[in-house]
Amino acid sequence: MRRTRGAALVLVLWLIALLTAVVGGFALSARIENLQQRVTGDDAIGQEHARAGLEYALYRLQPNALQPPWLPDGRRYRWQFDTRRIDLRIIDENGKINLNLADTALLEAFLRAMELEPGRARQLAGAIADWRDADSLTQPGGGAEAADYQAAGLPYGPRNGRFETVGELQRVLGMDNELYERMEPMLTLYSRQSRPDPRFASGPVLTALGLDAERLLAERERAEAAEDGNVTGGTLASGSGTYSIESRATDERGRISVLRAVVRMGSAGTPGTTYTVLRWEQGMAAR
Repeated sequence: MRRTRGAALVLVLWLIALLTAVVGGFALSARIENLQQRVTGDDAIGQEHARAGLEYALYRLQPNALQPPWLPDGRRYRWQFDTRRIDLRIIDENGKINLNLADTALLEAFLRAMELEPGRARQLAGAIADWRDADSLTQPGGGAEAADYQAAGLPYGPRNGRFETVGELQRVLGMDNELYERMEPMLTLYSRQSRPDPRFASGPVLTALGLDAERLLAERERAEAAEDGNVTGGTLASGSGTYSIESRATDERGRISVLRAVVRMGSAGTPGTTYTVLRWEQGMAAR
């Protein structure tokens, strides 16, 4: 009888331990799911705040009698919305280099402004031009056609057509990831001119245009500091109506939701819209 009672006690203890483990596992699973739902919900809310920032930026680009317009030259603007801080940067696409329209001289000057040595800058500028042109002739001074890609062991050659995305530049012979990451914010396919507008251009682009980048950027910084991000008077100084906008919404816990988009003002025939989306990227940022 004692041995039977002892075995029964051990069995009961094992059952209690098993039930405890099952209940604990269920509680842990429920907690994880709850945390996942909270993160998903917070991310969705943050993205809506970031989108609100984009909408507000487009509104502030338009001049009106009550407030001065913002300038799309890359300076930082800040907006407080629903307890969240929204940091905004707007760049007119006319301030960037159009991969499909820029000539080789401008491309080479831009690559040299990105601190490439002259020989590599000339070769890579030619390779970019060879990628988009329809012939099989290498650019004077350097470039890359099908035979060069084959010699490099690549399973493809130049498109011999217009760039369809800026990311396609990564496939051009001579391009590397580090250089592409530095160049990408200053490149576009959406402007309608072969030379960037210096009013909205960044430092390397201004240098490529033969301008005094240091002086022009210093003037912008002084204007930004004096006006605290607001432009006084005037009208929207842009002929493109197409903008890159970065909207960063920071909540009270310091988490940042980021939205990067390229939009063109006008509905393009879509009822109920005030702009057309050309590019859209969103997510959470680590800092």
